Amino acid sequence: MPHPSLAELDRASWLHPFSSLADQAAREPLVIREARGCRVTDASGREYLDAMAGLWCVNAGYGRREIADAMAEQAGRLAYYHGFAGAATEPAVRLAAKLLELAPVPMARVFFATSGSEANDTQIKLIWQYQHLRGKPGKRKLVARRRGYHGSTVAAASLTGLPYVHAGFGLPLAGFAHVSPAHWPSESSAGESEDAHAERLARELEETIVREGPDTVAAFFAEPVMGAGGVLVPPASYFARIQSVLKRHDVLLVADEVICGFGRLGRWFGSQRFGIVPDLVTIAKGLTSGYAPLSACLVSAPIVEVLASGAKELGALNHGYTYSGHPVAAAAGLANLAIFERERLVEVADRTGELLQRRLRETCASHPAVKDVRGVGMIAAVEPRQADDAKRLNSLLLADGVLTRAVGGAIAMSPPLIFGAAEVEELVAALRRALDKLG
Repeated sequence: MPHPSLAELDRASWLHPFSSLADQAAREPLVIREARGCRVTDASGREYLDAMAGLWCVNAGYGRREIADAMAEQAGRLAYYHGFAGAATEPAVRLAAKLLELAPVPMARVFFATSGSEANDTQIKLIWQYQHLRGKPGKRKLVARRRGYHGSTVAAASLTGLPYVHAGFGLPLAGFAHVSPAHWPSESSAGESEDAHAERLARELEETIVREGPDTVAAFFAEPVMGAGGVLVPPASYFARIQSVLKRHDVLLVADEVICGFGRLGRWFGSQRFGIVPDLVTIAKGLTSGYAPLSACLVSAPIVEVLASGAKELGALNHGYTYSGHPVAAAAGLANLAIFERERLVEVADRTGELLQRRLRETCASHPAVKDVRGVGMIAAVEPRQADDAKRLNSLLLADGVLTRAVGGAIAMSPPLIFGAAEVEELVAALRRALDKLG
């Protein structure tokens, strides 16, 4: 009796994330077998230009022996030990110290998790305990933005402002509020200037906090650039304006840097690009360039001091994960960051990002099928005039050997930071061909 094919095994066994069971039953899976640089190869031997860096994360590119070797060496020496009750491993300690050195603003401690969702759930619990210890236990409500993405666990999905993440799950939970996304000009009113749009959004945020009750609102979560919502770039004065509102009402600011961190916007962190001074920072994805699951919360000194003051009342910080600070993942992070520094990848991304943004606009912005071209650094989107055309455009690019992602009615791109001028031209040419075929 013949053995089942890989596709048959897939259909019979794997419940895929963010995937349609009906589509899985009807289509052959895209099975990726190997990768090198900016390209991946499927099980049939066909090569693709990966313009999404996996899932916004393979910033250093595929096939980095330095990272693989560091992981193998660490696994052979110490494959696992936990971080509970003050236990530690050298890679996790050194990585925590390195992250404090790189942080966009001064931070005091690092808490490790394995995914952006876990890290944002952790931020929520840290915030709630912080408010409790300050004598403000009712200050628990959380505000985020429509079209924002902060994860898919129960609490992180409640922060997320995408209806399809809530549908059928009874989410968001009570105590989560959402305000308008930040993007000019597509989200602006007729004739509204960029600064006026930012001022209106800040006013809306303040009205929301006042309506909910400032004594009940604990924190505001925001991505510097909203990735999964469609690559939405904020108005220039947006973050300056909203930070004034948050300070006025004693509301913490959490910068969700899961996508934007580690060179994606041509800076180490998106916060540096937009003048954001967060109280907490969430990182993942580019932290290891996807080579191992690892995320982290960067926590500022005022919050750490309050949490430390709770030892008498609460004892330990009773939160954590089996794999917090996993030594093999931490070794991957250290090796990844060493590549960033040695090859000056953030500076490279800034230069290549300018080229990418310019060539996308020159080649695609005037196309009759295009509504908008947007982005900053090494993240970009092309939005067709017809929202339904985004998935079609994504399929055309896949058929042409280019991997992108349809999100928010647009085609998103977040290439590995090692993309060169030749890869930029290859991507732009493929986009132009796909747009011409839309008809």
